[in-house]
Amino acid sequence: MRASSSARDDSIEAAGTIIGGYVSVTPLEDEEAALLADLVTARLATEVTVTAWRHRLYPDNAAYAASGEPGARAFLDAIEAMGIDAAARRFREACRQLPYRRSATSTLLERRRRALPRSPLFYSRPVHLVRGEGVWLFDPDDRRYLDCYNNVAVVGHSHPQVVQAVTQQQELLATHSRYLHEAIVELAERLQSTLPPELDAVMVVNSGSEANDLAWRIARAATGRAGAVVTAYAYHGLTEATHALSPEEWARGEQPAHVATIPAPDGYRGPYRREDDGWVQRYAAHIDDAARALGDRGFAAIYLDPAFTADGILSPPPTYLREAARRARTLGGLLVADEVQAGHGRSGTHLWSFQPSGITPDMVVMGKPMGNGFPIAALAVRSQLLQAVPEEVELFSTFGGNPVACAAALAVLAVIEEQGLVANAAEVGSYLRHGLLTLAERHPLIGDVRGEGLLLGVELVDAARGPDAAEARKVTEAMRERGILLSATGPAGNVLKIRPPLVFRRQHADLFLHALDEALASS
Repeated sequence: MRASSSARDDSIEAAGTIIGGYVSVTPLEDEEAALLADLVTARLATEVTVTAWRHRLYPDNAAYAASGEPGARAFLDAIEAMGIDAAARRFREACRQLPYRRSATSTLLERRRRALPRSPLFYSRPVHLVRGEGVWLFDPDDRRYLDCYNNVAVVGHSHPQVVQAVTQQQELLATHSRYLHEAIVELAERLQSTLPPELDAVMVVNSGSEANDLAWRIARAATGRAGAVVTAYAYHGLTEATHALSPEEWARGEQPAHVATIPAPDGYRGPYRREDDGWVQRYAAHIDDAARALGDRGFAAIYLDPAFTADGILSPPPTYLREAARRARTLGGLLVADEVQAGHGRSGTHLWSFQPSGITPDMVVMGKPMGNGFPIAALAVRSQLLQAVPEEVELFSTFGGNPVACAAALAVLAVIEEQGLVANAAEVGSYLRHGLLTLAERHPLIGDVRGEGLLLGVELVDAARGPDAAEARKVTEAMRERGILLSATGPAGNVLKIRPPLVFRRQHADLFLHALDEALASS
């Protein structure tokens, strides 16, 4: 990038235009873009230095030798005035060619509040993000945040293998699944290979909510009943049908008549404690009471998130799911395992979190992490259940199973297997859990540490050991200020929810633990 012979006041803006034109023909990788400001600065400094050398060597030819020097010096002055880091950000942004304008955070926040009035944001000072890489998210000033919350990017933000799969498929074909194409068939077969053989039918849709909604339609058709059982603070979706199955989202007094709730298996705070013999069986026995409470509607299905994420990240022993499945089948109901939050290897033992229990659910729901940010979800089901749905009733979703989404989902499964991310979730999750237990010895605010793999919960309590939601809010805000993103969950909102991408490593766990130690100490 050679400077012109005359100085100009908009050197950096002009450079951005030149860079944009270049990358429109020959895109640069992020690593290349990150070096651009240093390379430009070095080139300009070289021109100034060489000009000075030539001037001393050939004094009679000074005018020609110095022809480009004023522009180079002015450009260097502009970079120095802005700061090399800020100039580097400008050049990287020019390389990325984002299809929308860059607003100041305050301006963007006001625009969002006007245009999206019911769209919630985390934190009292919302985080403005422009890109992600692995376990990191970056704001417009290139400050990075360690993502310890987002299970959507299950194999890490902007994973190159997933990005490449999506880009290549988008260039070839992007349509719906009423045409024959390889991707959806390969995805269905690949998912079936990870599941018990009884789950021999796959239906691909767009979101976990849609998959849970579809499971409810099938359950009612297959059983001829209309009642559901869910845990007391579960979340299973935002459609009208799945909202009814999501007590976490109910307004006061909203409980639908066709839904009965059971207490989640909370061995720390619930009526039956971990130290009690048979505590999980006693929790599972509530399914019988709930089924009876449905009365003439009948018991069609029970929905269970095997990690009980919205209920406070409980992860009971496998005995609970075995007993719950046995009781549901005895009562004639179907078991739906909602793997949207706990699946895709997050537990660190299997790809699906129900598998350690040895049960075979009637349906398994997959969602959020399935496409690593690309909208796709699936329902795996016993094919005989589908026979209850009349052939003329189409179970079809226009965008569900489109080739691009399927390419993303296949790439995610490949990355999990090739990079050993289930084993990584076990190893790093165990390391992180041990670190949290060590913090609990120093900080009375921590009442309980629980969970498996890279889905962990830290329950914060007050002096009387009651749930302390206010402290949970303070800690999540304090962690945000320290560059760590996490959230809180549970009926009282007092359980820190730790759910990073599966590429999370020990060094990231150390950063998290150090920040949490500081945040708890300051509370």
